[in-house]
Amino acid sequence: MKYLHLSLFFVLTQLLFAQAQDASKKATQPALRFTVLEIERQNIPYGSEDLFVFEFKNTSKKAAVISNVQTSCGCTAAEKPETPIRKGKKGVIKVHYDTKRVGAFTKTITVFSNVGDPIVLTIKGTVLTPSDSPVTN
Repeated sequence: MKYLHLSLFFVLTQLLFAQAQDASKKATQPALRFTVLEIERQNIPYGSEDLFVFEFKNTSKKAAVISNVQTSCGCTAAEKPETPIRKGKKGVIKVHYDTKRVGAFTKTITVFSNVGDPIVLTIKGTVLTPSDSPVTN
């Protein structure tokens, strides 16, 4: 009887841990799959209209609503899709950086949706001084 209880305890413990591993695998797969999480650009002309575009696919089982896109600084603005992204379809997050700020920068953009945890995107780059920027007419 003692061995039966011990064996039963061992089997139930193994089943419990086996299920916990499956749950952790599901949690690591994001519902919004971005093609890249970071974009880096060098030698951005001063005062230019530079745009960073992050493309993603909705891999969840329902329509994704991007409820908020939060930037780490007032020098960065982000545009989110206004309509829900149906399952299996693609969408984009457009990010504008104020290129009148000279020098290197690293900024983060946090995407909040109804289909998973927030996702952090990053833009990096270097804005040239006005004298180093190419002249455009």
